[in-house]
Order: sequence, then structure tokens, then C-alpha cells
Amino acid sequence: MPLRSTATARQERLGAELRKMREAAGTTARDTARLLGTDPAKVSHIEAGRLGVSEERLRRLAAFYECGDTSLIDALVVMANGQGRKGWWEAYRGVVPASLLDVAEMEHYATQLRTIQITHIPGVFQTEDYTRTVFGYAIPPLPDNELEARVAHRLERSGVLYRDAAPPYEALIHEAALRMRFGGGKVARAQLEHIQELSHLPHISVRVIPFSADGHIGSGHAMLYASGPVRPLDTVQIDSAHGISFLHAAPQLTNYRALYDTLAEVALDRSRSRDFIHTVSRDL
Repeated sequence: MPLRSTATARQERLGAELRKMREAAGTTARDTARLLGTDPAKVSHIEAGRLGVSEERLRRLAAFYECGDTSLIDALVVMANGQGRKGWWEAYRGVVPASLLDVAEMEHYATQLRTIQITHIPGVFQTEDYTRTVFGYAIPPLPDNELEARVAHRLERSGVLYRDAAPPYEALIHEAALRMRFGGGKVARAQLEHIQELSHLPHISVRVIPFSADGHIGSGHAMLYASGPVRPLDTVQIDSAHGISFLHAAPQLTNYRALYDTLAEVALDRSRSRDFIHTVSRDL
């Protein structure tokens, strides 16, 4: 299998899980290379996601590493067998930053999505005008063709909410994000009305964290938590001034699950949140 010039976050994750498995077994890359009849450099490429791995080879590695987690192994096999398939997001490669394509890929394969948003409406909930306004604030300004590509990509991401067997999506949105007037009152009002419509879908939960809520000061932190087919394959995506990061170390996953649960305790329930959003919309 030829080397990839770049690896997606999902391909890197498959390799990372194989590396974790090898390290947990106390096995060196050289030992693994001997098993596979190759050299340590190729093992490194596999573990970096730059080189694919077949189901037969993956199961050989798992047995060699004495991994008894059959659910994890089976999930990794599914990932390995899907390496040659291209998702809709690939049409944007070379125009939209690869990290944004990785977010779309993560959402596509998630079994559940949970997000916390403090200053912005969740990406897949955004209307076209709201999205264009947000990307229009980029510094330095985006070229017109890249701006339009990012808008189109973000709108296409929302398809995860409407497809057959859509994953459950839970959103905790701070009141600050609801009151931000991106694009002006008309755009902001239309955005809130769109959220209210989405909140009626049975698999979507929208809950508001009001300014009056106690117990979360200092813990507010935007993030997207994507559940995998098994818990070790969960992923957290966070935005920072330096770009998008994907986290999947077990302690990090535990901490972000706790963060979500902490904020969920002070958020309004779904019905009160819907009324709250309506009130904010009426005041715009």
C-alpha cells in the first residue's frame, strides 16, 4: 500500500491506537517489524497513519500485542476497511483547511455528538448568513473563493443532523452565544428561530446555560465530544487561537465528559431552553 502524502485525523487515530496497543504490550517497533517481515520505518508510517493496514495484518498485530479487547479490535478493523472510501468532504480538499475536513469526518462517523458553545452557535446549527458573517471576521480576511468554500462546507456538515439514523446530538449553548448579534439583528433572529426548529427534532437536545446559572464559573470551555463505536475511540475537538485540536488520551476524555456533565447540571431543560431562546429572539 503506497504512502499517503497526508493522513486524515481518522487515519492518524487508527495508527495511534495501534501504537498505544504496542506500547502497552512493551513491544518495540523493531519487534513488530520482524513479525510483519518489514522494517521499523514502515511500522512508524503505519502508526502515523501514513500507511494503511489490512484487516489480516491488524488482527495479527492485536494478537501479537496480546490485546483482549475484541470490541476495540473489531472497531479498528472497521476503520481499517474504510480507509479507501472518500466522504463528501473530500471535494473540498485543497480549498478548505484539512482540519475542517477532519471535523466533518469525525462527525460523520460519530455514534453521538455533544457540544458546549460559549460565544458561537454550534457549526452544524448555523444558518448560511450567520456562517458567512463568522467567516467574514477572519484575520487576515479570506479570499472570496475560500470564504464561499468554507460556507458551503459548513452548511453541508449540517447534513449529519438530517440523514437516516442520525446520531443523537446534544448542545449546551451559553446565553452569551445566543445574544451575540453576528450579522445584525435580522441575521441573529433568523439563527435563533432555526435553532428552535432544530430543537423539535427527537434526536436533538438544545439546552441553554443562562447568565444566572451558578456553579460553572471558570469551567466554561467550548468543545465538541464525538463518541466512537467503543469508548476508547471517543474524540474531543477543541478550537484555540492556534487552530483545531483533536484529543483522545483517556484522561482527557474523562475530563471532558466530566466538564460536559458539570455544565449540564446547571443548564435549563429542553422545554425551558426553547422558551428562553424564543424570549431572546423576541428581544433582538
